[in-house]
Amino acid sequence: MNCRICGAQLPEGAMFCGECGSSTSATPESRRPLDPRPGDTYVLHRSESGVISVPLQDHPPVEVPEVPANPGEPMRQEPPGGEASTGPSPVAPQVAAFVLTFTTGEVVTVSGDGLIGRRPMPQPGESFAHLVQIVDRGLSVSKTHLEFGEHDGGLWVADRFSSNGTVVRRPGEDGLRCEPGRRVQVPRGSRVEIGEQAFTVA
Repeated sequence: MNCRICGAQLPEGAMFCGECGSSTSATPESRRPLDPRPGDTYVLHRSESGVISVPLQDHPPVEVPEVPANPGEPMRQEPPGGEASTGPSPVAPQVAAFVLTFTTGEVVTVSGDGLIGRRPMPQPGESFAHLVQIVDRGLSVSKTHLEFGEHDGGLWVADRFSSNGTVVRRPGEDGLRCEPGRRVQVPRGSRVEIGEQAFTVA
């Protein structure tokens, strides 16, 4: 039989999975924790009294125009009246790309959102553009350690309630330990420490 949580092969009569520690009666739905993470994005500002969280203003979603079937053919836009427009075709907004260089040797270019860990797995109902798996023989990095995403052209990270936590070191600043579930902006040139490993953002 197989574990219904991680899919590992189990011997007959096993009560717990040797890979993930789950009960053999557990299901993905029964193991799904309540998600206490806020849906906002925060910029962390430093002050004499410590760290202050300031919410960013909400931005409306960007509409991306359709790409023509023939890439060499200019795109034609139909105005509400039905007549073809003679003006220049709108250009789809560029999605920022970030290069993550890990102390474990991996170098990954990402854009959009994703998860980082030894064996990153989305929760049921979640979907990500990237699942970045890194090798950490010391097991200091959690299986799903960190979530990242893009906001207003910049990168943010959020600790996914990992065992050893996440520390962000921005250029010219001291290390800032991330509050689990809270998004923290990470400018290029920053170092993000996850357990005993780390990666830089470029």
